[in-house]
Amino acid sequence: MKRIETLKTLLNLYWTFCKIGSVTFGGGVAMLPILERELIDKRHWMTSDEMLDYYAIGQSTPGIIAVNVATFIGYKQCGNVGGVCATLGVITPSLVIITLIAKFIGTIDEIAWVRKAFRGINVAVAANLTYATVNFARRTVKNLFGAILLLMAFAVIFFFNISSIIVIFAAAAAGIIEAVLGGQFRPGKKSGGGQPEGKNR
Repeated sequence: MKRIETLKTLLNLYWTFCKIGSVTFGGGVAMLPILERELIDKRHWMTSDEMLDYYAIGQSTPGIIAVNVATFIGYKQCGNVGGVCATLGVITPSLVIITLIAKFIGTIDEIAWVRKAFRGINVAVAANLTYATVNFARRTVKNLFGAILLLMAFAVIFFFNISSIIVIFAAAAAGIIEAVLGGQFRPGKKSGGGQPEGKNR
């Protein structure tokens, strides 16, 4: 019986992220509203704070943000196998669509209306990314320190073309320093169990 429940959980993870991957355009940040609706509001697999933490980790680790986040969520629900199923689910639609486009891109790219359609898609994706980025900033910037850090990070990336990797690690260091100075840092203290749940909540 337990194996059947585990199998259902794995299939649910794969199918859920397959649906998310098939209707999301614009990359990992643009997925945030859909992930919140599907995983927090509908299925209660995590909290908003956990989602933001996964995004922060996904941004600071190698790979695509959407895939990293899917792996984290899958692992939280069903361990290593859950992480694999969620990851496969989120990449399946892109893999299929990109394979088909790669097969015919040499032909369809010469069609005028297709080129114009791509231009329109790019504008729509830019709008989607802008909305997702603003919404993400509103959720993560909770005090004056966060606002200053946001503006400084944007300035050094936009005006001075500093590597985002350097900015991420510098922001992490600044956050730790701010927590220490504010008396919030407690070495060795854990906020949660840190173990995969192994089942849906």
